[in-house]
Amino acid sequence: MKKYFGVFILILVFLGGIVFYQYSKFNDNKLHIVFCDVGQGDGIFIRTASGKNFLIDAGPDDKIIGCLENHMPFWERNISVAFLSHPHLDHFAGFNYVFKRYNLLSFATEDLNNKSASFQGLLTQLNDKKLRIQYLYSGDSFKIKDGTKFSVLAPTKDFIDKTSPNGQIGENGEFASLIIMVSYGSFTALFTGDSQASELNQAISDNSIAGTKILEVPHHGSKTGLRIEILDRLRPSYAVISVGARNRYGHPNKFTLDLLNEFGIKTLRTSKNGDIEIISDGKNMEVR
Repeated sequence: MKKYFGVFILILVFLGGIVFYQYSKFNDNKLHIVFCDVGQGDGIFIRTASGKNFLIDAGPDDKIIGCLENHMPFWERNISVAFLSHPHLDHFAGFNYVFKRYNLLSFATEDLNNKSASFQGLLTQLNDKKLRIQYLYSGDSFKIKDGTKFSVLAPTKDFIDKTSPNGQIGENGEFASLIIMVSYGSFTALFTGDSQASELNQAISDNSIAGTKILEVPHHGSKTGLRIEILDRLRPSYAVISVGARNRYGHPNKFTLDLLNEFGIKTLRTSKNGDIEIISDGKNMEVR
């Protein structure tokens, strides 16, 4: 009997150690941003200093789940807000898997539709879960109690009307995409989705954005996402490209990589670095 009791105590100590480690790891009072390696697509997980979870896009398939399992406490299932930058498959399809594993408390995106069966299926799931879609425009923002602020810099309604007059997003050419800035203390990160240089330039000009610590390179590093004047104004410490290895689009484009190199910006890619995690206490930051 004593033997079994000793084994039981050892198991309790072992499990207690795991829980303590997990709790300490995920509750360090710092902002965590993870650019998930979802292949050719976007999926960004954000955990605030107070332990609130947010998601910007979810990639093209179930790879987003592995990222969330690695960077969220195993006992948590709530995601406060899920943002969809725009209705393209490589940004929204992963939500089909997120719905099965996690509780989304709110869903926000831009006011554009996609007639594809896959996107209409996503809308049906949102309706079944009684999740009302919040449509965001430039100027919208919210701040949570720990001081983390989410600011929507784009799109404007005029830009949506100009690029998608029928309310349907195109697969090619110029279209609107959510551009979101997250700030915590003096730290800022700019998330750009598949925005083109014209939309991004207008967004940072209209909102008087003078710089950022972290820049998500628009549209997986395509040639049309950045201009000299954008980098000259933002001067990011790090640029992150969410991209799949050997993708059929040739992303990231050499022009974009050369431009980043010209400005001396440290550039990371999910295709090379895997999940990329940025941690900040509101002043200093660490990149893993």
